[in-house]
Amino acid sequence: MGKLLRKAVKYDILTDVNRVQEDTTTKRTRIEEIALLIEKNGKMSLEELAVQFPDVSDMTLRRDLLELEKENKVIRVRGGAMSVLEVQKRSGEAYAQKSTINTDAKKVIAKKAVSLIDEGASLFLDGGTTALYLAKELPDRPCHIFTNGIAVAEELAHKKQPEVVLVGGTLIKENLSTASPYTKVFLQNTNFELAIISASAFSFEQGFSCISQVESELLKFILERAKMVYMMLDTSKIGKIMPYTFATPDNIDVLITDDNFPQSVKEKFEAKNIVVI
Repeated sequence: MGKLLRKAVKYDILTDVNRVQEDTTTKRTRIEEIALLIEKNGKMSLEELAVQFPDVSDMTLRRDLLELEKENKVIRVRGGAMSVLEVQKRSGEAYAQKSTINTDAKKVIAKKAVSLIDEGASLFLDGGTTALYLAKELPDRPCHIFTNGIAVAEELAHKKQPEVVLVGGTLIKENLSTASPYTKVFLQNTNFELAIISASAFSFEQGFSCISQVESELLKFILERAKMVYMMLDTSKIGKIMPYTFATPDNIDVLITDDNFPQSVKEKFEAKNIVVI
């Protein structure tokens, strides 16, 4: 009788394991099918996905989209999702144009910034075009990188060793980045040794500023969590003002600049005990 009981228990366990494996395989197959559909169509709503998967609940479809967003394959939008490729196709032209402005200065700044990143570091990198050049310059070595930049994450995806987390949220078309109030919840238990940020504009009166309010709030949160803050700023941004201030010189530890950075401005930063490179 004991042997029969043990066999029955063993059979039940194997049955449960096989069922879990089957459920996992079915889920993975469905998620991959959803990814292909969204990539093919560019964008799909939950209603359209429900038609394709009539036996799957809306809640499950939402979880599938969340999983795909974590895998950097889609960007969730209200009522559905868009493929990353479609977002880049629609918004990438303006970003590409920005990336061709002051390229020499951005490359110089990027190389300086890379020299300050140790192997194994945990850091946040924003979505600006200077950050894109940093991603290109970064050696293929172990580190943990969180970014809200779509193009930055795509560039880092070509490297094998860095672990990359793309922060989700509302798409900011001007710089192909994402931000959301909920990002604070996602990152609340995350620690950054470094935050490497670039500003769209800077003045001593208004500080470092950007064009998006939601991104400004995200960057404020990132700067609070980081142990060290490196600000990348090329000469063309000095004296300009964008709508939303996210930092002042007192919030940063190191300023990374190009070779044409005005000496008078550099001295003002150094007077605040900020290292200027």
